[in-house]
Amino acid sequence: MIIIATVDDRNGMAFNHRRQSQDRVLREKILALTAGKRLWMNHYSEKQFQNDNATQINVDDNFLNEAAPGEFCFIEDQSANAYEKWIEKIILFKWNRKYPGDLHFDIDVKGPDWHLEHTEDFTGSSHEKITMEVYGR
Repeated sequence: MIIIATVDDRNGMAFNHRRQSQDRVLREKILALTAGKRLWMNHYSEKQFQNDNATQINVDDNFLNEAAPGEFCFIEDQSANAYEKWIEKIILFKWNRKYPGDLHFDIDVKGPDWHLEHTEDFTGSSHEKITMEVYGR
């Protein structure tokens, strides 16, 4: 599986059971990246995409157990660490800001198991700069 997550400068993903931020251009980027593939997410994340008419979205609150190799999983409000051995790639979208956070992305992409394959900056609808980092094994 390929994990997609949005994080702040401290790897924060959520605060008080809510996403730290969201961005329309970022959603468009995720949908373009996953076009023609499956994009798994839970019901909480589905609310962000409900107006996007994306056929690749599959919603299941247990999606990390359902995703097959090569399929994408968008996580916002849960841990990825327990699934690390099945993860092929990690795509982090960084807000380049510090937000309050109490749920953090919990895989160490700077560790020996992961290497940075690609990085790209783009302008979002609500953020001047969003950075996409792609990590592989």
